[in-house]
Amino acid sequence: MQIALAPMEGLVDNILRDVLTRVGGIDWCVTEFIRINDSLLTPAYFHKFAPELLTEARTAAGVPLRVQLLGSDPVCLAENAALACELGSQVIDLNFGCPAKTVNKSRGGAVLLKEPELLNRIVEQVRRAVPAHIPVTAKMRLGFDSPDGALVCGTALAEGGASQIVVHARTKVDGYKPPAHWEWVARVQEVVKVPVFANGDIWSVEDWRRCREVCGAEDFMLGRGLVSRPDLARQIAAARAGEEVVEMSWADLQPLIRDFWAQVVTQLTPRQAPGRLKQWLAMLTRNYPEAVELFNTVRRETDCDAVGRLVNAPLAEVA
Repeated sequence: MQIALAPMEGLVDNILRDVLTRVGGIDWCVTEFIRINDSLLTPAYFHKFAPELLTEARTAAGVPLRVQLLGSDPVCLAENAALACELGSQVIDLNFGCPAKTVNKSRGGAVLLKEPELLNRIVEQVRRAVPAHIPVTAKMRLGFDSPDGALVCGTALAEGGASQIVVHARTKVDGYKPPAHWEWVARVQEVVKVPVFANGDIWSVEDWRRCREVCGAEDFMLGRGLVSRPDLARQIAAARAGEEVVEMSWADLQPLIRDFWAQVVTQLTPRQAPGRLKQWLAMLTRNYPEAVELFNTVRRETDCDAVGRLVNAPLAEVA
C-alpha cells in the first residue's frame, strides 16, 4: 500500500509538505500544479514551487516529491517536463483534475477530460521527452459533468504511458460535494493495467476502510482529510498493518503548528503570513476543538508579532 499527499493549489506548499511529511505515513507528495502555457519556464520558477528540487526532490523528512504540470499543449508540457527532470524531479505528474473555473477556462485541469485523445497525446509526448527511468503519472477526475467518460479517459492516460493514475472520485461539476463515487475507481482499475490510487472523501480510518471495501484499491491519495488530521496517513498505515491506531493529540500537534508558523513568517510577507496560518487552523477545526479557540483568537490579528505570541503561548494561555 502507498499513501500520497495530494497536491492542493494555494494550500499544500513546501511548508505544509514539510510539516505533514514529518508526521509519518506518507510515501510521496506532489507540488501544487505548475501552469504551463506557451513557453519554457525558468529554473527559478520551478524552484519557487518545488524548492525540494534543491534537496534531491525530497522533503526534510526524506519523502519523495513529484513535480506536477498543468496545461494543454503537449509540446510545451513535454519541454518543461524535460527541464523539471534536469532540475532533479524523479517523477513527472500531470494534472487533469483541477476543477477551478479560471484554470478550466484556459484549457487546464478537468476540462481536458472532454478530450481523451488530447490526454493521450499529452502523456505520450511527455513520456517521450523525459528519461526512460522517470515515471510519468497522472491525476484525473471521473469526468467534466458525467462519469460516463471515466473509463475512456483512464485508458487514454494509461495507453499514453502513465505508470500510475490517481482518480479523484468526483466529476468537475461535483467539485468537492459529497459523496465521492469510489465505485468508479474500481471500474477504472478494471480497464487499465497500471496502479490506480483512490482519492476523495477519506477523512478518517473508517472512511479509508469503506473506500477500500467499495473500490478494492490498495493505494490512496489524501488531501483535505490529511491536512485537517495531520496523522491520518500514519493512522491508516497502522490500521493496514494491524497495529494499534493512536491519534495525535492537540498537545502533540503544537510543535508542528509552531514550526509551520516559524517557516511561514520566514518565507512569506508580513501581510501574507497570518492568512496562511488561519487557513490551516480553519481546517484543523474539523477534528480539534482546541483549534476553534485558537483560530477565533488568531482570526482577529493581522500583526505577525501578535500572532506569534498566540501561537507560541502555553496552551492554557490561549483565549
